[in-house]
Amino acid sequence: MSLLDQLTKDMVAAMKAKDKEKLSVIRMLKAAVTNEKIKLGHDLSDDEANSVLAREFKQRKESLAEFEKAGREDLINQMKHELAIVATYMPKQLSESEIAQIVKETVAQVKAESMKDFGKVMGAIMPKVKGKADGKVVNELVKKMLQK
Repeated sequence: MSLLDQLTKDMVAAMKAKDKEKLSVIRMLKAAVTNEKIKLGHDLSDDEANSVLAREFKQRKESLAEFEKAGREDLINQMKHELAIVATYMPKQLSESEIAQIVKETVAQVKAESMKDFGKVMGAIMPKVKGKADGKVVNELVKKMLQK
């Protein structure tokens, strides 16, 4: 079942359950996926759909950080709830140890020796972990590995 089909099915279920918050988030996700489909001019592959979800998740995560800085408790709770809903549609995220293992293998694979090779390593890693890992975590682990 495609992501769009799943979102439509869940949207109907949220309507029946009168869950306005979940319905609102699902509608936003469905709109984002549909807009991407129109922009690209074809049905989205799983990777493309996951990229849209990752972008939506990242936006909400950044908003949450801003709301926490501003001390907006009302918006913090809402954003956490939205993050939880978006996370249910995302592929399983890799743990930090799994990401570290991929970083270690990729550094050896591209024969990186210093921070000069940072771009080469990141370029090789990101396609492997796309949608499954936060880019910030990958970035930090690569820097840590290359500074040794």
